[in-house]
Amino acid sequence: MEKLILMPVFLQILLTSVVLVLMGRRRIRAAKNKEISVAAFKTMNLSGANEQVIATSRNFENQFQMPMLYLFSVLFTLQLGLADMGYVVLGAAFVLLRLVHTFVHIGSNNVRLRFNVFLLGCVVLWAIWLRLVWQVLVA
Repeated sequence: MEKLILMPVFLQILLTSVVLVLMGRRRIRAAKNKEISVAAFKTMNLSGANEQVIATSRNFENQFQMPMLYLFSVLFTLQLGLADMGYVVLGAAFVLLRLVHTFVHIGSNNVRLRFNVFLLGCVVLWAIWLRLVWQVLVA
């Protein structure tokens, strides 16, 4: 079970890496097209950048927010020997929702859909943590 619980973690890392590469490509393209100056990267003032550059940059930053809480939950679950199919399913659901959130954010950027997917991901993450807290307190 310990190996299975890591599969969504590996997918989250892959997602973050893909967004990193896409962000870099979009930033370089914008700089080459003179949409933003190279000097803007000194302070990361991307205010003049196009929506794709800004959305991809924000999405990359998002990968180090709620997903970090998920990654910590996996570490605690493994450390405490609590890994089971429930955590695998919840983890997979969380990461799949992160994938959908990313596709919406860096694609159509439909704010209502993006928010709903984000909120659903938060609910799954809260379920992971509530389950973990419950198991720690009851054990």
